[in-house]
Amino acid sequence: METEMMKIVITGAPGSGKTEFIERLKLLPEFEDVVFFDELARRLLIKKPEYRANLKEFHKRIYAEQVRREDAVSGRPFISDRGTIDAFAFHPETLAFVGTTLQREYRRYTGVIHLGSAASLGERYYIKDAVRLESISDALEIEQAIRSAWQGNNSGGNATGGHPRYQFVGAKLDFEEKYKEFMETLATFDTSQRR
Repeated sequence: METEMMKIVITGAPGSGKTEFIERLKLLPEFEDVVFFDELARRLLIKKPEYRANLKEFHKRIYAEQVRREDAVSGRPFISDRGTIDAFAFHPETLAFVGTTLQREYRRYTGVIHLGSAASLGERYYIKDAVRLESISDALEIEQAIRSAWQGNNSGGNATGGHPRYQFVGAKLDFEEKYKEFMETLATFDTSQRR
């Protein structure tokens, strides 16, 4: 049986640790042949903050850019800070706008690790910045929307059984403990197919 090329999504609401964990993976020798994709939403909002006023165009752009960059590395393993499904979590109508289905998008990835947001730990642990403007309650709503989209319960239609390799790593008071659980979860995926 042929093993699929590693195509893993690290997702989560604002304040979940995605960026930090991906930066740590980039430093590990066992991931030197892996392509890493940084988060698109943050980059686009820094360049063009007015995207917040037009969510339809914003999420269509995120979807198109994500597909483009994944297709550009066809045949190479990758780890992405969010995947195509995340556009639908934030804006369910995008699913219809781009003419795809959840099942088709799930097939783009061999594994998904959803990191729980520090928002669930309270104000002391959830930090906003110039781009992360969401309140704690907004971040928790986003977390639930992401979970629903990856588990196939998206309100945009086409409900399915969800991604077969979806794993959730909850928020923890000890960030290093969360990282350890993340690495243990990542190890459950077949990450040997890197070439």
